[in-house]
Amino acid sequence: MAGEAEQQLRAYVEYLRDIGVHDFYRQGESVVAAALEAPPPPVEAAVMAQEVDDAPVPARPAFLEPPIAKLVSFDNLAPLPESRVAPAHKADALLAIKEDIGDCTRCPLAYAGRRTIVFGDGNPNARLMFVGEGPGADEDTSGIPFVGKAGQLLNNMIQAMGLKREEVYIANIVKCRPPANRVPEPVEANTCDQFLLRQIDVVQPQVVVALGSTAATYLLGVKLSLSALRGRWHSCRGAKLAVTYHPAFLLRDPRMKSEAWKDLQIVMKEMGLKAPSKA
Repeated sequence: MAGEAEQQLRAYVEYLRDIGVHDFYRQGESVVAAALEAPPPPVEAAVMAQEVDDAPVPARPAFLEPPIAKLVSFDNLAPLPESRVAPAHKADALLAIKEDIGDCTRCPLAYAGRRTIVFGDGNPNARLMFVGEGPGADEDTSGIPFVGKAGQLLNNMIQAMGLKREEVYIANIVKCRPPANRVPEPVEANTCDQFLLRQIDVVQPQVVVALGSTAATYLLGVKLSLSALRGRWHSCRGAKLAVTYHPAFLLRDPRMKSEAWKDLQIVMKEMGLKAPSKA
């Protein structure tokens, strides 16, 4: 390790010299006084300095660059399975994914106060699948997605579409609660997406609804505003994907419920669903 550190330090020094930094001082030495006492450079030196300034700056050594989080759509994460799971075996296939996850410690969320891994909930043969952001406090306790206030609103949205919660499948981008319900970090979402991808491939929904910008970002591999994504169809693992507001956002801004209903009506039309008649 010492040899590797020395090589990195040498590369850093060479990089600094390439961009014109030649003098190095130990901490505590005065560099201001030396600069004030130094005579002005001759004209030739000033011209050379200008030529150096105009020259292209060498690339920074790779070890100085932070890792870049790349967005990849679920369609491009892995090819679609060559064979599909038969309806009678989907429940067992989902259970196998859950067992693969185990007591997961693959990302930092495992050490950030997580109590329960929230796998998913609903009908393994659902035609409609909802994907949210991540578990909250109630979900972290129960192990079931969308059981808090946002979950109650989602239940109402599902019923308004003419369905029951037991008829759909519900999951999240990450399966562990982020601290203080913050947005999942890329390393967390990118670590967990392999399992959500497999869930979608097993359920084989006709339509996936992304609830909120975080779900839409990772499912589609693009970072755009909800207004740019709503109102049109996207693709996800062989299913059509629609984007709408997260129920938690609708609780904070009830005025947007009518906009979310417009999104759900598009889904209903695609699936041939009719809202239940009012008594």
